[in-house]
Amino acid sequence: MNRNQAIDVIRGIDLVLMVVFNYSVTLSYFGLIERQSGFLYSFIFPRAIASLFIFLSGVTAFIGYQGEGFRNRYFKRGAKLLIFAAFVTLFTYIFVPEGTVFFGILHFFAATSFLLPFVIKYKRLNLIAGSFIILAGIYLQSMEFDFQYLFWLGFMPANLHTFDYFPLIPWLGVLMLGVYSGKYVVEITADIKFKNKLAGIFTFFGRNSLTIYLIHQPLLVILLMVSGFKTF
Repeated sequence: MNRNQAIDVIRGIDLVLMVVFNYSVTLSYFGLIERQSGFLYSFIFPRAIASLFIFLSGVTAFIGYQGEGFRNRYFKRGAKLLIFAAFVTLFTYIFVPEGTVFFGILHFFAATSFLLPFVIKYKRLNLIAGSFIILAGIYLQSMEFDFQYLFWLGFMPANLHTFDYFPLIPWLGVLMLGVYSGKYVVEITADIKFKNKLAGIFTFFGRNSLTIYLIHQPLLVILLMVSGFKTF
């Protein structure tokens, strides 16, 4: 599969913004900085970053679907992500139990890796169902429920406290819109090329976004411990 540099650059920039926000939350949790509480930074900014990241994942899924063995690749990807997601849940449960991550972004990508192969070829379905799922998610986010077994779907239980929460509703809808838009995004960006060093750095980040996302938080904690800060 040929790489689309423009998409990699955009995803690399988005990943940097995601890391910056996550680090601000982590450093605030450890009492090292004062976290910004404004609506723009604490609500709009992280959702915009996540939306772009997930949307572009849908675009790259569309690109990957043009090759062979898509289902096997995504099933293997989902199995690997399930393992990583389980470690995230275990780590947060042990060290930060009040914010345990039960269905964060890695759990989301693991689950959707098993779902995408069954819907990716239905172009109109991705548009209609994706839009409906997003609207349903917006509605559900204004409500709380007295049961927990559907929290992964988007039925948020009362008093839910977690550092990372990406239920299928609405985020699956964002992913499906990315799949639907894949053809148009590729047509617009296919001929865009960058040759400067900064773009090369962002391209590297975009192409290795999963690895960087997996290591960025543990790396920060290790650096804080080595520097003598009391973390846990």
